[in-house]
Amino acid sequence: MITARKKNEFNMLEGSLLDKIILFALPLAGSSILQQLFSSADTAVVGRFASHQDMAAVGANVPVISLIISLFVGLSVGANVAIGHLIGHNERKKLNTAISTIMMVSLISGLVLLLVSFFLAKPVHNWLKTPDDVFPLAVRYLQIYSLGTPFLMLYDFGAAILRSHGDSRRPFLSLLFSGVINLFLNLLLVIVFKLGVAGVAIATVFSNIVCSSFIVFFLISSKEEDFKLDLKNMHFDKKVLKEVLQVGIPSGIQGMIFSFSNNIIQASLNDFGSTIMAGSTASQNLEFIGFFGINSFNQSATTFMSQNYAAGKKDRCKKVFRYTLLCGIISCVLINGLLLAHQPLAALFSSDKEVLKYAYIRMFHILPFQWIATTYEVTGSNLRGMGYSMTPTILTVFGCVGFRIFWIYFIFPITGSYELLLNVYPVSWCLTGFLVMSAYFIIARKKLR
Repeated sequence: MITARKKNEFNMLEGSLLDKIILFALPLAGSSILQQLFSSADTAVVGRFASHQDMAAVGANVPVISLIISLFVGLSVGANVAIGHLIGHNERKKLNTAISTIMMVSLISGLVLLLVSFFLAKPVHNWLKTPDDVFPLAVRYLQIYSLGTPFLMLYDFGAAILRSHGDSRRPFLSLLFSGVINLFLNLLLVIVFKLGVAGVAIATVFSNIVCSSFIVFFLISSKEEDFKLDLKNMHFDKKVLKEVLQVGIPSGIQGMIFSFSNNIIQASLNDFGSTIMAGSTASQNLEFIGFFGINSFNQSATTFMSQNYAAGKKDRCKKVFRYTLLCGIISCVLINGLLLAHQPLAALFSSDKEVLKYAYIRMFHILPFQWIATTYEVTGSNLRGMGYSMTPTILTVFGCVGFRIFWIYFIFPITGSYELLLNVYPVSWCLTGFLVMSAYFIIARKKLR
């Protein structure tokens, strides 16, 4: 059993790095892309078999859900770093206590999310000025979706624990199983039972409950003795909780504020009406695939850097930064190049020519430049692995969030065009990348000398 488990794990402190980073990142990319594909299936099923209003309702909730869960997903980054530091310091006897603390945080986070997302669904969509023909559908989707958030948090935190131990393969397999069930239920509830947007929300909740969280929960509960969740002895450890919060809260706040800026952009998009909303939603579903190429090396950076930095292996830390940054850029360029070469993929989400027209416009304004986001995403994750979580948070909030708000209120009104609104993304990526990479080199010159 131990030998079988070791096959799923990497020794991040010794041996070659590039091959391990790539092999570790591939299941992460696969997991993220699978999540997005199954989320895209929600959009495609309602777009094809319900109405473009149902499709717009799903799309209108993407930035809302991101805003609501960002803080707690940020805490899972803190969990990854906390366990990585214990492994790097060779304090394996403390791992069980750390896992217990982290899983209790995940459960509390999920319950808070359920209450917040359910009761704020109407006020949030009022603030976003969601069109009248989309409003009730968007609220219904968010309220049903909220019922699955405790289980979503159990999966995110559980997967973070497994990945910090070098196991990125089994969270991917559990997600694959979950996604297949989600897709089957989407088709059943929308096509057969005609439930529309409510059907895809129910499918998402059910797949989270039955599959992802429980499978990862079981995997953690059945690990070897020094890396196992003991259900009979769950309690908080103040030191572990402090480290999780020190790294996780800045990361979560960054995600929340980042999502807040995207909600402001979404509110401006909503003013264009449901057709442009639907077109933008179709393009967004493809954009996420390119971003997940970045995000896989993003998470790899945090995991590899935290262990090597704690172990004092400074030369390996420098290599982790170079390899994760380069691989993140290459993966995003390759994925988006394929997406641009196959524009008709947007037609999976709608057959409406006007909807597709605006989807193509957004694709050509975003996909060629998305790789630039690697410069602050992956660099920021390397800094977090070193224990510097607040620095990339502040710089990203200024470069992406503050600048985007400035753009919406002062640049966008110049023409008020859809195209000018979209240009905010590549410009803000350039600014933020310059700021975060400058901070990394200043810190690395001192800490990795």
